[in-house]
Amino acid sequence: MADDRTQQARPSLSRQLLPAVHGMLARPLSSYYLLISSSGLLLLIGLTMVFSATSVEAFAKNGNAFSDISSQAVYALLGLIAFWVCQRLPAATLRTLGKYVLGVAIVLLVILAVLHALASAKIGSGRLGPIRANLNWLYLGPVSLQPGEIAKMGMVLWGADVIARKGPKLGHWRELAMPLFPVVGLLFVLVGYNDLGTMLVLLGLIVGLLWAAGVRMRFFAALGVLGLAGVGLLIAAASRGAGSGSEGAPNYRVERLTSFLTPLSECDVDGACYQIVQGRSAIFEGGWFGVGLGKGALKWGWVPEAENDFIFAIVAEELGVIGCAVVLGLLSVLAYTGFRIARRSGDPFRRLAASGITTWLVAQAVINMGGVVGLLPITGLPLPFISAGGSALVVTLAAIGVLASFARSEPDAARALNARPTPRWVRLVWAPLPPLPPPRRPGKPRPPVQKKPVEVGDGRRR
Repeated sequence: MADDRTQQARPSLSRQLLPAVHGMLARPLSSYYLLISSSGLLLLIGLTMVFSATSVEAFAKNGNAFSDISSQAVYALLGLIAFWVCQRLPAATLRTLGKYVLGVAIVLLVILAVLHALASAKIGSGRLGPIRANLNWLYLGPVSLQPGEIAKMGMVLWGADVIARKGPKLGHWRELAMPLFPVVGLLFVLVGYNDLGTMLVLLGLIVGLLWAAGVRMRFFAALGVLGLAGVGLLIAAASRGAGSGSEGAPNYRVERLTSFLTPLSECDVDGACYQIVQGRSAIFEGGWFGVGLGKGALKWGWVPEAENDFIFAIVAEELGVIGCAVVLGLLSVLAYTGFRIARRSGDPFRRLAASGITTWLVAQAVINMGGVVGLLPITGLPLPFISAGGSALVVTLAAIGVLASFARSEPDAARALNARPTPRWVRLVWAPLPPLPPPRRPGKPRPPVQKKPVEVGDGRRR
């Protein structure tokens, strides 16, 4: 009997853990630490998986297994510098930088489009002096970058600034039409012509900004119709040379869509379905616990773009379901933290920009993993933090730096940091103190509630 009473009096494990979790989340800087820890772990997993996916092929090419991972480590270092710079910048500076970042992205996208147009017209070979183009990559001498990645950051900062300035006026079509929609339409054309996947991420980013601004549902319906029409036109344009397509060749965008809709038993496994089949084979070989880090065999020439677009299949093969669950869990923590920062921010610009960045990262991760496991068509998007890539990793870490700046500026976090300021050298090396939020206005006292008398059983009133 005593043991039964002890078991009944002892609280369950969930009741013991939930107060501890709520206590940690209630701390002033919990958003900041969650953001740093989740993104840092994802970055470490990404560097490990890129080395695992490229070491054998790099050794076969030039006798150095560390050649590819060394370049990825350099980009990671540049991304950490971008993170450090962005987390030090106040909101006013970020609002000013938004239009310049977006302007640079548009100029680079125009140069990329002009070089592709000259190559299509048989004028040159996509090169103009030291500048040359290859699909959605622009090479400026020895430096290569993707202008579409810069466009994401510019669109977040500039769009959040424009929407925050308009405020309640967003309920009118003309306020959305100028200048937001023309710039968005131009970006969709410039980006989507070469990279349909990045255009879809930009569309999700815009939806996140407008949703956080409280735009009415009918605007999303109109935006969805325009987006679907634009996607249809860009798919049709692939047969005219858009992206990696060429005139007279099969439309590769249509092939990706039809291969997604066709069962694997009826699809051409040596043609349009080759990448899907090899990716699913890698996932199947992994099982629950994987074959072991560095022991996956399907990445050695069997899975196309194993270090980039299909790196999630390599995670599944080598680390199994457990490894995939860890990656999904960290991405979920990152998404929760981003939206938490947006919800707790008092400044409209911070709220909108945090929502846009989080929507961008979540949409890109969902599109990439959905394509790998067969739930969505393949788009060629990298997995944030995990896939190999230079400009994508640098811009992603810069966006995390912006979120970190917003997390430190949450009202409770700003009060806590200013109440017990760190030493001056720490502020110079890491980040300055955020500005204090305006003091809380005391609410008006509510009038006392007059309770009506209630009759009891003997007829008396109380």
